[in-house]
Amino acid sequence: MNTCNFEGLTGRVVTPDDPFYQELRQVYNRAVNKFPLAIVFCQNEADVSNAVLWSRSHCVSLRIRSGGHNYEGYSTGNDILDIDLSEFNQIAINEALSLVTVQGGVTNKQVYETVSALGYPFPGGTCPTVGVSGYALGGGWGLSCRYLGLGCDNLVQLRLVNYEGVVLTASDTENPDLYWALRGGGGGNFGVVTSMTFRLPPKVSNVTLIDIRYSNADREKQSLFIQTWQDWLMDADIRVTLVSRIFNSQEEGLGIIARGIFYGPPEAALGIVKPLLELGGVRYSLRSLTFLEAVTIIGEFYPPYESFQSASRFVLRDFSECETCQLAGLIAERPRGSVYTALSFYALGGRVSETASNETAFFYRNAHYITWLNTVFESCKCENSDWINERFCYLKSVTEGSYVNFPYGLLPCYLKEYYGSNACRLKKVKKRYDPYNVFSFPQGILKKPPCL
Repeated sequence: MNTCNFEGLTGRVVTPDDPFYQELRQVYNRAVNKFPLAIVFCQNEADVSNAVLWSRSHCVSLRIRSGGHNYEGYSTGNDILDIDLSEFNQIAINEALSLVTVQGGVTNKQVYETVSALGYPFPGGTCPTVGVSGYALGGGWGLSCRYLGLGCDNLVQLRLVNYEGVVLTASDTENPDLYWALRGGGGGNFGVVTSMTFRLPPKVSNVTLIDIRYSNADREKQSLFIQTWQDWLMDADIRVTLVSRIFNSQEEGLGIIARGIFYGPPEAALGIVKPLLELGGVRYSLRSLTFLEAVTIIGEFYPPYESFQSASRFVLRDFSECETCQLAGLIAERPRGSVYTALSFYALGGRVSETASNETAFFYRNAHYITWLNTVFESCKCENSDWINERFCYLKSVTEGSYVNFPYGLLPCYLKEYYGSNACRLKKVKKRYDPYNVFSFPQGILKKPPCL
């Protein structure tokens, strides 16, 4: 471990000799085990600016951490300065303008609780502890996206500390090219986002929480569910967004689950999801709840942390019956040490597809859904990594591109896979706003090392 003089850093600085360092260096995915030189918990933009300038003056690479949920652990690293925004987490609502402004460390749970107290929903993510900034910067898939758009589609302004420690504003009228890039270009590429202003959607009294489950679903039924899912989604009401999953659990065996939100009453929801209830042996519930109650129940699915490996893809066409059988077979056997494997399907379409692919940096507007392959394990990390890598070859052959918020570390040609034809424009924006590549990580937009 390097030794360094931390004079000049402001905020709460945690170094390896701090008794809480071992706990605080951890991120959500415990398969990631990194040892930063220091973690600086910033409370304001001055702390962030000082951290950026300190890292440059000491030739120490930096990373940016909000909720710490980057699946590959790109928000941390060995011998780096970790700029942690979790204590920079105020929220302001302007009802007159229908806007909500969140600071860089605000989580899904915090924004949901704040806006819901006034009767608003919010186009956020599913996991309560995910940082809103990282979520939205990568595009922002959530269980309201088909009805309210992606998180990035609702962004109207951002504030960012750049490589010189200067605060910039990005919007339609100020630094519009940076504003374009920050809506889907991924977190950590252009600077430290310190605040984001979103449009507030119209108030809602209640939504319907949808929960569909099939226990003891063998490979044939899982394959049939994928066929049913893709047919159903093609014409599904835009007021409903679901995430569906075929899984192989040590505790439950093979199964199917679909959960989501419908902006309407349960009796209307029943007619909409009826095709997903007809495979035999289904258990389901359709409950009218407040928006906050619904997202809180969904959020309870997520543990405080876990160890996993994963890879994502976009699905742009229907799978054949043979292909759905192959897909179901991907999770049929868990690797040694694994307690849970799954192939998930995150619905797109609706308002997501109403925006052109080049209107924001989020490229895959025409995808039907995102699919995500994962294994959760208690031991044997290498075997679980190999399990993902082997299956990714088939998954890649029948899909196009990957979701930057569900990164895969071994992704070949990752810029094209994450950003499609928007990659070239993103490189130009990167060179303009971060010419020395101060904000870098293994799958950053520029590959060359920082030039300090």
